[in-house]
Amino acid sequence: MLYRPRFLCSALVMASLLSVTGCQPKAIRGGEGTENPDFDEGAMSTGLDRKDLQKLMDDNMAALVASPLWANWRSAPETPVVAIWPFLNDTSEHIDDQLHTLLSDMETELVNSGVVAVVSRERQAEMMSEANIQQGAAFNPALAAQLGQQIGAQYFLTGKVQALDERTKKERRVQYSLFMQVIEVDSSLVKFQNSSDTTKGMVR
Repeated sequence: MLYRPRFLCSALVMASLLSVTGCQPKAIRGGEGTENPDFDEGAMSTGLDRKDLQKLMDDNMAALVASPLWANWRSAPETPVVAIWPFLNDTSEHIDDQLHTLLSDMETELVNSGVVAVVSRERQAEMMSEANIQQGAAFNPALAAQLGQQIGAQYFLTGKVQALDERTKKERRVQYSLFMQVIEVDSSLVKFQNSSDTTKGMVR
């Protein structure tokens, strides 16, 4: 009889632990080819995510490919050389990692097109560091001309990400835009520009 309360107490503790561990978060795998193919579709917040930036990039790149500049590049006797200037984050969000991925995706798109030659972003980063140009710096034609001569770039692709945040007591809407330009190094003339948009929202 003396051991029964202690035994019951131990059993209750074990049952409690089992119930707690049974409710622990479970990791799942999502995306194409998994048991959760639509896992990446839902928005986790109103912040920019990879899917948003992919959509913005795709829209801008489609506009570039359809532009007169692209047609000129395609018919040029020599392959044009393009470098990607770091895009400016003109939002209040910390999206450095997302922008790094975005620029890598742009570089891949340009390289795989076979229409232009692309300066390695790693090589460009080294040259920018030597010239004391910050990675987050806005495009500067004078510095771009100096850097373009060093890396052999004839054109710079650059741009910025912007956001317009609107709020009420029950709703929030954030309109994001990705602005993109192609600037000729020698003349500093804008040869192409486009802006794409996407909207995120939250309702209480």
